[in-house]
Amino acid sequence: MPDKRDMRKLVSALMKSYQREAGLLKIESDDQIDEAVVLDTLEDLRHLVFAGFFTRKRLREDSLEYYAGELLERISYNLEKQVSRALLHKPGGPPDDAAEEAGGIVYAFLERLPDIRRLLSKDVAAAFDGDPAAFSTDEIILSYPGLYAIMVHRLAHELYQLGVPLMPRVMSEHAHTLTGIDIHPGASIGHHFFLDHGTGVVIGETTVIGNHVKIYQGVTLGALSTRGGQQLRSAKRHPTLEDRVTVYSGASILGGATTIGEGVVVGSNAFVIKSVPQRTRVSVKNPELQYKADGEKPTQMEHVQDEYWDYVI
Repeated sequence: MPDKRDMRKLVSALMKSYQREAGLLKIESDDQIDEAVVLDTLEDLRHLVFAGFFTRKRLREDSLEYYAGELLERISYNLEKQVSRALLHKPGGPPDDAAEEAGGIVYAFLERLPDIRRLLSKDVAAAFDGDPAAFSTDEIILSYPGLYAIMVHRLAHELYQLGVPLMPRVMSEHAHTLTGIDIHPGASIGHHFFLDHGTGVVIGETTVIGNHVKIYQGVTLGALSTRGGQQLRSAKRHPTLEDRVTVYSGASILGGATTIGEGVVVGSNAFVIKSVPQRTRVSVKNPELQYKADGEKPTQMEHVQDEYWDYVI
């Protein structure tokens, strides 16, 4: 065990470090959001959106209005405080009255909850229709990590659209930690969106995704290069996927000028950096498989080309 003299030496070294690396220190600051409160509020929003699914007590019809009102009051109170602090980080400087602006933003956000629920209802339907392993829509709501990531994104995206700094990213990275699905809150995603399995999916900030899109695990919708750093902040860096696109596992689609047309199917492990016309199927040329039993000479399997996979890379 170090004696007091050694401990004082350690404290002194840390104080010098605080002075040198001041960017890693926050004291006497009014702009510090409370991450725990933000995440607690996110859970309250989940309870509000999927009313009755995550409550410990059975929710009754005659208490639903009271239940929703109580949650809304708590969410509004906590969000106003956190949004007010977050607005102090706003690019170009904080607003003249952060508390007043926060109140307007939170009310506008809460007004959009019925629309968010409508979108999530379509996402649940897309998951059920698209996954023969799904037993019921209840199973999807209670257990599918893809739906949780989409729910968090739809909530965070609204705050992002309303100009709230920091908080949307805290929310999306929380979902990333829990699910392995990384969706930037700036990404624009249409209705009936389904992440099948979802683990390892990355969707960048300026991605635009249409309606009825299905994405499998390990897919990246990313930028070609970020070497420009902050100079690229306002640029379209990530791809656009039009309606009814399917992207299979491990595919990477990169670049802000890359548009994947309506009805396109992108095969597993494809690396796409240019636009693909509508109703096209993209595949990597199939590798040749060899099968052999112990001690036998390998036998090459006949390669069969799917006549529909007409855009081979």
